[in-house]
Amino acid sequence: MSSTQDRVRRVRHLNDAFRKTFAGGRMMMSASVAALPDMVKSAAWLKVSEFNKWDAGNDPHHEHDFFSFELCNRTFFWKCDYYNNEMDGGSEDPSDPSRTVRVGLLMLVDEY
Repeated sequence: MSSTQDRVRRVRHLNDAFRKTFAGGRMMMSASVAALPDMVKSAAWLKVSEFNKWDAGNDPHHEHDFFSFELCNRTFFWKCDYYNNEMDGGSEDPSDPSRTVRVGLLMLVDEY
């Protein structure tokens, strides 16, 4: 396996662990999601943690860093971005958790 494939596999593994456990980064929601009823927000976060329908359309780079889902007649997006430890720029190596802060953002489709 090439070093690029190893890096992508490691990023995917780290993203999946973060998405499933919410540990290893920061989960955030947009203002529109925050304004939804608590039961809708809870159901949306559960969908984030359980998502596992990856395909070429939603995961072209095989990193498991973006997807959408439907809930309560709304379309949600979840996106994972990679920041450096100072949170003032992008991570130079998202496959290295010691150099990367993952930020997962849950938003509504019209906010993207």
